[in-house]
Amino acid sequence: MPAVLWTGDDTLELRDVDIPQPPPGWALVEVAYTGICGTDLAIVHGKHPRARHGLILGHEISGRVVRAAPTGPQAGSSVVVEPLISCGHCRACRRGDTHVCRDLGLYGIDVPGSLARYVALPPEVLHEVPAGVDLRLATLVEPLAVAVHAVDLAGLREGDTVAVAGAGPIGILTALTARHAGAGRVIVSETSPARRALAERLGLTVVPARGTLTATAHELTDGEGADVTFDAAGHPAVAPDLTAATRVGGTVVIVAVHKEPTPVDLREVCFKELVIRGVRVYTSDDVRRAIGLVVDGSLGLDRLPTRVFPLAEAATAVSAARAAEYLKVMVASHEGGERS
Repeated sequence: MPAVLWTGDDTLELRDVDIPQPPPGWALVEVAYTGICGTDLAIVHGKHPRARHGLILGHEISGRVVRAAPTGPQAGSSVVVEPLISCGHCRACRRGDTHVCRDLGLYGIDVPGSLARYVALPPEVLHEVPAGVDLRLATLVEPLAVAVHAVDLAGLREGDTVAVAGAGPIGILTALTARHAGAGRVIVSETSPARRALAERLGLTVVPARGTLTATAHELTDGEGADVTFDAAGHPAVAPDLTAATRVGGTVVIVAVHKEPTPVDLREVCFKELVIRGVRVYTSDDVRRAIGLVVDGSLGLDRLPTRVFPLAEAATAVSAARAAEYLKVMVASHEGGERS
């Protein structure tokens, strides 16, 4: 089967490899689409600590079951993948919090992923989606589950003012999910003009190009600040805004993964009695809720600018994702896959 291998820093190669033989109890999935995310960009650039050369990347996965496991979705079913690998033995796993497993791994990082025609997966990571659902939209389920989890942890209440730092895929999905959950106003900051324009088209309140999240949040709340502030940027430059933009007794939710330790104003955390919550991926229930949001269309995900490349152009897809012209870049793994 055709597969794209990461063979060296900034090097992807299309090769013909054996179709994976599912271990007993596993399923074989024909991949439809793979979303390219920031983690994939870090791997390709040689900046991920666990990934090793020769890896087949890809963890934002939609497809169809071609060989069913004894349990789980039947052959022919459309599925999305919850690509987490937990140990099942650590304290977090024993209490049911497998998404924060002490030794958490991912398909497409620690074991082969989906930049290939087929991928073998255990049935417990497969979530069936209704027949007829656009699998391109279904590919957004994995990053959307991150947003669902983040908004759930925030304890958002009806009418709350929400501030979001960053309008990349996770930032936009978090903003849309927060609005759907009842936020009265969602303020978004972003340095990219194209992504600021997208946020405006989606009806979000956008921080002016020369403004700050803090100034805009205070201006729109009579100086109080946002009830909940999400960090979806993961950049040290936004750290001062996280506490400054948030009201007394508010909540700061760290969604993006910072690449290095970042200074935070702990005095402001103390004086404002802020709650700071971290987010690490999602639970199985979050994935199911994300599927529901895709199916019912309530977030308007079909309005998001996406681009699909065939498997043979995976390297170009990675470059396009890095350029950030589209909110989400995908790779079609089926032969002659749709390109748009």
